[in-house]
Amino acid sequence: MSLLTTSFAGLKLSNPIIVSSSGLTDSAEKIARLAEAGAGAVVMKSLFEEQIMMETNQAIAYNAYEHSEGYDYFSTYIRQHKVSEYLDVIRNSKKSCDIPVIASISCHDNAEWTSFAKEIENAGADALEINILALQTSKKYEYGSFEKEHVSILQRLKKDVNIPIIMKLGNNFSNPINLIDQLKENGADAVVLFNRFYPVDIDTDTMTHTVGQVLSNGSELSNSLRWTGIASNVVKNIDIAISGGVHDGDGIVKSILAGANAVEVCSIIFEKGPEFIKVMNDNVIDWMNKKGFSSISQFIGKLNAGSVNDETNMFERTQFMKYFGGKH
Repeated sequence: MSLLTTSFAGLKLSNPIIVSSSGLTDSAEKIARLAEAGAGAVVMKSLFEEQIMMETNQAIAYNAYEHSEGYDYFSTYIRQHKVSEYLDVIRNSKKSCDIPVIASISCHDNAEWTSFAKEIENAGADALEINILALQTSKKYEYGSFEKEHVSILQRLKKDVNIPIIMKLGNNFSNPINLIDQLKENGADAVVLFNRFYPVDIDTDTMTHTVGQVLSNGSELSNSLRWTGIASNVVKNIDIAISGGVHDGDGIVKSILAGANAVEVCSIIFEKGPEFIKVMNDNVIDWMNKKGFSSISQFIGKLNAGSVNDETNMFERTQFMKYFGGKH
């Protein structure tokens, strides 16, 4: 039988499927079920800095805390309570399953919350994934400052913890390659390409703002394949996982051929249940047997940007010359 084992962020995975941060991974019971279904690893539902701050402010406003001393006490209490609940999920998950459990923090600045990273490590998390997902919309924005924020947060975390740090990036960078290289140079163990923005839509009947398509679809895989194919060729010694648009075994194979060590899945598990993990893994094994591969490592990056010449580099092509050149 073909071997599906792979390495990601220094962690040994029995297969390349990582269930990403979501409601699927918000309890030890759910994580144990995913492990039993065959997941290679899980990323716990994120500890949201923004949500903690919002709940703190709402509670403080409700209780009419006017003095800074009362505000500081209540703020600290709520944050510690949220973190304590999160740490319990880590501990219980590590007791109930033997796959890597990756903690996750979603943040938007280099604030005091980073001190909780050490507690996450002490609770037994195998790695820590950081999400810094924000839109830069100020007219006075200084070019490069958002990238510098990523590096600054990573530097601070590396001083506090020893477990692997995974940086999950948004797709709103003009040059992800430069940022990935900077993150690698500052100690990141892996990157995930890409995080998904909150989907916005407009209801034209009610003329109101509404939520767009929450679950991803297979067409979203293309952008991650492009940047993974380029990054895996030019930035060495950093692992990559693809997130978004991986909906079947074929999507996993494509991701690995482009240079990914693993994939993060979510929407397809919501749609078809944890049992579909085995289906995807079986499909990868079937493909490997058909192509004569006995391990994942044999075809990681086999079709990345390094496998094509400058004239046929599909990863860096921006125009539809070949397929739609005559349809103007």
